[in-house]
Amino acid sequence: MTNRVQDDTPQPGLWRLIRLNSSCGRNTEALLTTLRDALAETPDAGPEPAVIVETSGSSGYPKSVVLPISALRASAEATAERIGSGSWVLALEPTYVAGLQVLVRGILAGTTPAVIPPSFTAAQFLEAAAGIRAPRYTSLVPAQLTRLLDAAGDPAVADCLRGFAAILVGGQALPAAEADRAAALGIRIVRTYGSSETSGGCVYDGVPLAGVSVRVEEGEVQISGPVLAAGYLDDDERTAQAFVTDADGTRWYRTGDVGEFDGVLRVTGRRDNVIVSGGVNVSLDRVERVVRTVPGLEAAVVVPVADARWGQASVVVVEGDLAAADDALAEARRRVEREIGAPARPRDIVRVERMPLLPSGKPDRIRLPAQITTL
Repeated sequence: MTNRVQDDTPQPGLWRLIRLNSSCGRNTEALLTTLRDALAETPDAGPEPAVIVETSGSSGYPKSVVLPISALRASAEATAERIGSGSWVLALEPTYVAGLQVLVRGILAGTTPAVIPPSFTAAQFLEAAAGIRAPRYTSLVPAQLTRLLDAAGDPAVADCLRGFAAILVGGQALPAAEADRAAALGIRIVRTYGSSETSGGCVYDGVPLAGVSVRVEEGEVQISGPVLAAGYLDDDERTAQAFVTDADGTRWYRTGDVGEFDGVLRVTGRRDNVIVSGGVNVSLDRVERVVRTVPGLEAAVVVPVADARWGQASVVVVEGDLAAADDALAEARRRVEREIGAPARPRDIVRVERMPLLPSGKPDRIRLPAQITTL
């Protein structure tokens, strides 16, 4: 930890910075000790500790997010108020905000998480769950949940998953088919929405956590509350762009997501994930949601490509082999045309041996388009 003047935040002064790096993933116990000490400090103990979370988010631009310990605490306490508290299985990298928050929640609950690698097997997950007392919780990305649901034909796996008080799923949209599979098995899934800038998930199943406010300004989802980051380290310009303060002093984070809010938040896409195909603006997020309703394409990713005729088009990327790919593409095109319009129809299905992922487990949407142009 180091002292640093943090002049680019609405709370100027000294921050005592806790910088996460790859070694944290190998030494979770040391990180737990550091976090316990920081959370135990009194407000007048000196400069407030703040964790530096490195993230590229959906933009691909590397950012160092300054998260005050008070913001992490507010998020964890609001989560406990919503879903309860207890023992956690940590299946995410602790250097990313979702994994970091598992540690914070466990500390505040007085428990130590069972730690497994993000690439865990079903057997490893069962062993970890058996090693902690109820009520049990975990936080996963959709691909990890799918892995467990695929293994839930084993009654022991299904019983284990049903035994969790809640399984938080975030990082990206959960395909409806996967949510239905979990519900059919009696597994309690809580879909979370948030980012590093909001101390992780701050909207659960569409409803903001206590203390969190949501508004939509010119179509953009914005969030306020005690969970907000202080800003970006050494990046005044980006901080000013992402965080705005109203005349009444309320500070808001501009998510860059497009959505609707009437007490329940519905995110419909990203402002920056739009192509122009034949002069028509097409949200690839909307296309992807429709494509994922097609059997066999539940985990597909839709990415932009150049098109000689239309200027831009999209393709559906799948990992590994896909039976009846032509039929799946035809059905995807039919559904997209019906739901969105003909200009939004994906051009093709592209198969990759392995989907490039970010360390957080999300598809790497920056590397993927470049990868498929070489195929």
